[in-house]
Amino acid sequence: MKKLKILVVDDSSIINKKLIQIYESLGHKVVDTAKTGEEAIKKYDPNKIDLVSMDITMPDMDGIEATKQILAKNPEALVMVVTSHGQEQMIVSAIESGAVGYILKPFNKERISAMIEKILKNIGG
Repeated sequence: MKKLKILVVDDSSIINKKLIQIYESLGHKVVDTAKTGEEAIKKYDPNKIDLVSMDITMPDMDGIEATKQILAKNPEALVMVVTSHGQEQMIVSAIESGAVGYILKPFNKERISAMIEKILKNIGG
């Protein structure tokens, strides 16, 4: 599997740490983190980031709007949404906004690995 450079976006420090641990245990490199949608847009650089792991519910700007803005900067951007159960409408909105996949919280290493493999297969990576 291709090793990805990942930007982790979540307003929870605990979730950020957990995601970093999982991505790195799968052999990927977390190059940066952000706690808000605004911060994610500022930190997103297509030359340094292969995948954005995006929370939906955050202060200032939700992950759906941040996804739209990242894709406006780079239509090739890969954004995977990480969200809580019971937010099915949010997931639909995120996919309609251009997200390439989603993970439901609580997540685990196996589900994250499977979703990354699916995304890479879909883009021919």
